[in-house]
Amino acid sequence: MARLLLPPILLVAGLLVVSSAGVAEAAWWSGWRWDCLFPGRGRGHGHGQGYRQSQSHSKVASIVTEAMYNSFFLHKDDAACPAHGFYNYTSFIEAAEMFPEFCADGDLATRKREAAAFMAQISHETTGGWATAPDGPFAWGLCFKEERNPPSDYCDKTNTEWPCVQNKSYHGRGPIQLSWNYNYGPAGKALGFDGLRNPEVVAGDPVVAFKTALWFWMTPRAPKPSCHDVMAGHYQPSYADLAANRTAGFGLTTNIINGGIECGPNGNVAPVNDRIGFFRRYCGMLGVDVGPNLDCADQKPY
Repeated sequence: MARLLLPPILLVAGLLVVSSAGVAEAAWWSGWRWDCLFPGRGRGHGHGQGYRQSQSHSKVASIVTEAMYNSFFLHKDDAACPAHGFYNYTSFIEAAEMFPEFCADGDLATRKREAAAFMAQISHETTGGWATAPDGPFAWGLCFKEERNPPSDYCDKTNTEWPCVQNKSYHGRGPIQLSWNYNYGPAGKALGFDGLRNPEVVAGDPVVAFKTALWFWMTPRAPKPSCHDVMAGHYQPSYADLAANRTAGFGLTTNIINGGIECGPNGNVAPVNDRIGFFRRYCGMLGVDVGPNLDCADQKPY
């Protein structure tokens, strides 16, 4: 995973001066098979603005309308954001068509809370905000589509199931910052693109980018549940989960995404608080409470 920051923007003699850096936070999961996941309807090419809600079969479209989406991400299309123009609402809803259970399970409050949780996590992964940013730091989600200055090509050469392709980089891309060859490979297989030979498509096609984020969100991988199951109320903790205090709530989605670095008594508290800040904002805008267990400080990482 890679969290991206856009430091304060300076206006000097009418010129916009922007500097930014990407910091790799963690590898995700490894050693899992994805043979028959999510047989979707196929993807069209309507990537422009102005998507009509009535055209969508996705339940999330009734919760996150285009107006609400644009209110969430007030600055995503600012010139200061490297991803400006990329993360449009049309592409998000088109990608969600492949995952009909996303934000479709449980009562309305549960579905709204899942939408807020997903938006919060992708906002943290792609944020350009800072403490004194206009409209606050939590109005700057979806500012980046690609990790800046990656420290490596994120190739795990020990993974033979998803071998790296020469001269390809598997650094963070897309809303969830997909990283490492052992994630690009199975993501591509599940979604219909060659993740090992063509990882660049995640930062080149906004529908594919959103699909990778939703694929991660919806996909369980033992011993981890899916983020969807956690937020939709399907999660049933095992004895090991109970012993590790891995209880349901937004904090468990953080543990699933990046628990090795952010969770437990030795975790990095700052990114956890950032994720929670986005989540609180989106829950407030959707008119739903945040629920229990927001952080993962007391949870043992997977």
